[in-house]
Amino acid sequence: MDYSPLFGKSSRVDSVLVVDDSPDNTFLIQAILEEEGYKIDVLNNGSDALAYIDASPPDLLLLDVMMPGMDGFEVTQRIRKNAKLPFIPILLITAHDQPRVSQGLDIGADDFIRKPVEFDELLARVRSLLRLKHSVDERDQIARQREDFVSRLTHDLRTPLVAADRMMSLLQQGALGELSPEVAEALATMERSNQNLLDMVNTLLQVYCYEAGRKTLSLTSVDLRQLLEEVVQGLMPIALDKGLSLQTNLNDDDKLIELRGDRLELHRVFTNLVGNAVKFTDSGSVIVRLSRAICPEPGKAEQPWVRVEVEDTGPGISPEYHSSLFEPFRHGNHKRSGSGLGLHLSCQIIKAHQGTIEVQSEVGKGSLFVVELPT
Repeated sequence: MDYSPLFGKSSRVDSVLVVDDSPDNTFLIQAILEEEGYKIDVLNNGSDALAYIDASPPDLLLLDVMMPGMDGFEVTQRIRKNAKLPFIPILLITAHDQPRVSQGLDIGADDFIRKPVEFDELLARVRSLLRLKHSVDERDQIARQREDFVSRLTHDLRTPLVAADRMMSLLQQGALGELSPEVAEALATMERSNQNLLDMVNTLLQVYCYEAGRKTLSLTSVDLRQLLEEVVQGLMPIALDKGLSLQTNLNDDDKLIELRGDRLELHRVFTNLVGNAVKFTDSGSVIVRLSRAICPEPGKAEQPWVRVEVEDTGPGISPEYHSSLFEPFRHGNHKRSGSGLGLHLSCQIIKAHQGTIEVQSEVGKGSLFVVELPT
């Protein structure tokens, strides 16, 4: 949509839905707003209004509070609970003797006007709420364009990176002849750099899918102990090369610990957490613990949860970084920080599984990452 710099009149006509069971009120409001060039539709009850809004959301809703059957408060509440609807400003129309204006504002209305309606006040409030509507629509459009740009960019970047990776692999296998030691070393360096960039692009694409709501989890029964053993075994050679002790308690309990989840995505989370611990720890140990937990939600203590802890003896993370650590492109105080996407993606995956992830850390005392998931 193309709006003027100060959100003045748009190139299209704004639509306004008036819902009021009093014909005199609707006639007056309709006459005033049509005179200003707005497209007006009128209904006299809440049920019809909800059906109308589902089919064709207006730019603004003028809603009487006191109506038979379904009052304006209930209509407002149902609109705000409908996540499929775009943002629709709601202007409540109340009688002077109705003291519950705050109730309507608390449940999602944006403004109110009292009866009998005054010409200038009505127009001022309508213009104000339509400016708000235009501003929100423009912001959402920019966000959609940004998401589309990120999606296209990551796909376009991934194609040449995959091609380069395959070509370097062929060269290392001698497809074009035997390589000198110097050339082989240079190719190995190029391959590692290309793989790091490809991993970053793949992570960015995954982040985009979660943030855009386009990620569908493939839920199966996951043996969490087996999954963690795979992660630890995969990272064990790196830990041994650094002289680190990579320990677990996975053999302490023979009972099966299963949950419903996306195995690939959970594997991604714990590979990131354990991999970070190994990467940032220069001496000492990394410990992975698995245990049963209590549901953190009040009143649901009977629901079984599981708890995974990844603790290291690394440099630790300053408290001021804790709150932003799971945000995209945010780094801790490590000198070897990566892209800033791994922990953000891990957080998105855990949230999609209805779980929680948090960090406990102090500088010089290592870090403890805790993941809790419902089973």
